Amino acid sequence: LGEGSFGSVSLYQGLRYDGTVVSVAVKTSDRQHAESLFREVQILSEFKGCTRIVQCYDTRVKASLNQLNGCVEYKIPLEYAPGGSLSSFINKFKDDKLPDPMIRDFTRMLLEGLDTIHAHGYVHCDLKPENILVFPSHVNNNGVWRSSFQLKISDFCLSRREGDSSWWEPSRPFAGTSIYMSLNSVSYGETEKDLDLWSLGCCVLEMYTGKRPWWHKNYEADDLMKDQEPLIPSDLPLEAKLFILTCFARRTKDASRLLKHVFVGGDGRKKNTQPSHVSDKIDLQLANFIRNNVSKTQSIRVPPAATQVMPHKTIMA
Repeated sequence: LGEGSFGSVSLYQGLRYDGTVVSVAVKTSDRQHAESLFREVQILSEFKGCTRIVQCYDTRVKASLNQLNGCVEYKIPLEYAPGGSLSSFINKFKDDKLPDPMIRDFTRMLLEGLDTIHAHGYVHCDLKPENILVFPSHVNNNGVWRSSFQLKISDFCLSRREGDSSWWEPSRPFAGTSIYMSLNSVSYGETEKDLDLWSLGCCVLEMYTGKRPWWHKNYEADDLMKDQEPLIPSDLPLEAKLFILTCFARRTKDASRLLKHVFVGGDGRKKNTQPSHVSDKIDLQLANFIRNNVSKTQSIRVPPAATQVMPHKTIMA
């Protein structure tokens, strides 16, 4: 199914007594990376029954001898995602871009998952489309069957307790995949909720653009040190821009508060799914306003320059 720096994931299938097929994703690591697998199974044991977290079917790591190379392998059985990763799911759409309503719905699901993770005192540290799994389903809506998709967060090999900065070194300042890391995690080794929310903003950008964050330049850690952030295209819906900027803001609150953001329908208002045509000048004012005020208030009033497109509207930040 896939292979990463800490091991590989394979699909195992079997038959129940009633003849139905059982599918299990088995994650395998070698002795060198076994510690990360032990950490993952311990963390996942705390998320039993959590609908936005991939489930582990055991509470222990199983060790076995590989008959081909004579080496010991370490395995854990995980919930299988028929839809693959969010990364591969995005690639199935035209121009590698998801529809706006789907992005908002997926973002809400990811916030629900992060809210659960953070409530248990953990920071995922490596949220990216490859570590988000898609579960297709069919729902009956007034007699008509429609396809539906649910997201779950996976791969907790790099996850840490909130506040744990023991991993940080100047020579390796990344808690997870470099292009999804936040300013404070890279600069100071901070393992806080903000790190996951910054990564979420990058994921939302990727769902809209079909491109990796920092696609517009050769990314270096110095870009973050200079207080820069991934480019947000001007044709995104205004509510999406505000949400992403909130994710990128320093000391961004928490996932439970972002679940109230207008972008994911948290305030009950009708969603604006049309691309915004706000000028670059207004975009800059919005960005600066959020950076300066987002950590100080529970709601923000859009700057006067933006009233031509959003009159009298309060945005939850």
